[in-house]
Amino acid sequence: MQEDALPDNTHQKESPSYRLAALDPDFILGDSTRGVRFMLEYQKAEDHLRARGVVSTIVVFGSARVREGNPWYEAARQFGRIASERGGALLDGEAGRHHVIATGGGPGIMEAANRGATEAGAISIGFNITLPHEQEPNAWSTPDLTFLFHYFAMRKMHLAMRAAALVVFPGGFGTLDELFEIMTLVQTGKMGPVPIVLYDSGYWKGLLNLDRMEAAGFIRPADLKLFAYADTPEEAYDRIVAGAGDGWNPPGNGSVQT
Repeated sequence: MQEDALPDNTHQKESPSYRLAALDPDFILGDSTRGVRFMLEYQKAEDHLRARGVVSTIVVFGSARVREGNPWYEAARQFGRIASERGGALLDGEAGRHHVIATGGGPGIMEAANRGATEAGAISIGFNITLPHEQEPNAWSTPDLTFLFHYFAMRKMHLAMRAAALVVFPGGFGTLDELFEIMTLVQTGKMGPVPIVLYDSGYWKGLLNLDRMEAAGFIRPADLKLFAYADTPEEAYDRIVAGAGDGWNPPGNGSVQT
């Protein structure tokens, strides 16, 4: 006797609800899973950084609009090389790599700093962000340390959480945003004290009159000592070492509280 044919379950198997959750793009990219995506952006970069033994970084900010030959570009390139040669990024042992150059991953000052590190034979990090006009990663960050973020907040967290020092070259709104983000974290104690160096004193003093904030009582006099100026790559590195004190190599020197 012939058995009855099984009912057709094609519609069930083709239903979006039947997809494995991890393989369902409509689910993963939906509003209800925003927190999951945020967590994944943290964990993916964290896994790669740990695999490379990155303990601390020197973060370099600045304009994406300058190009090779511009004095600021060449200064950032030289600084990336100096910091990589002297700061511990070339060392690959049990103690991990210290003071690895980290940038926003794009062109301009970011490219220059990554380039200087690469020319020194060191690894360097590029924390890229998706933008309406797509940012392409520069060709100098270490490939397996070149990341792409959707969330600015998570990108900023990764820029800050291993930062042992910050060097800020002239730039626009994005540069100011990143500068004041770090300064606020340090000011409020959410981040340990780190040397913050503003490169090209003429540019920054002409742009920012922070004494006005202090005079109005909006910041403390001590807050004006959260940063220093430098006008050469050598001076920028010296300012970092002087600001960090003797024995500048502790793990997680400026780590963000988590």
